[in-house]
Amino acid sequence: MALGLGLMLGLLAGGLTAGAGPAAADFSGVDYTLTNQSGKDFSGQDLANTSFAGASGRQADFSGANLHGAILTQAAFPEASFAGADLSGVLMDKVDFSGADFSGANLSDVIAAGSNFSGATVTDADFSGALLDRVDQRLLCSDAEGTHPLTGADTRLSLGC
Repeated sequence: MALGLGLMLGLLAGGLTAGAGPAAADFSGVDYTLTNQSGKDFSGQDLANTSFAGASGRQADFSGANLHGAILTQAAFPEASFAGADLSGVLMDKVDFSGADFSGANLSDVIAAGSNFSGATVTDADFSGALLDRVDQRLLCSDAEGTHPLTGADTRLSLGC
């Protein structure tokens, strides 16, 4: 008993002094299918391979989050922030992204057929290899500018403008 208590106190003490701050929580693989995540803060979180299929996320904050390989199909994320997020390889078909912020986001190799990007901000975003409807591509090209800070991809070129 004393050994167990000593070990636990040692781990607690070590955990309180080690590291510069709290680590981002790992929610990778979590299933948020058909849930309401409106207004939720997922900023900086590891959400790789999660499912938000059919979810509602109005004004949710995914800024700086890792969503690589996630499933967002048939969902609604109007006015959500994906600024600086890694959305590479995400299935995002038939999603409402109206008014969403994708500034500095990596959207390489996404499948976004049938999605709505009206009013979305894509400054410094990377769409290399993305599958978009022609209408969405033209809409995004009208305001696209900048260069992705990590990949170095020119936003307009990555969209095929």
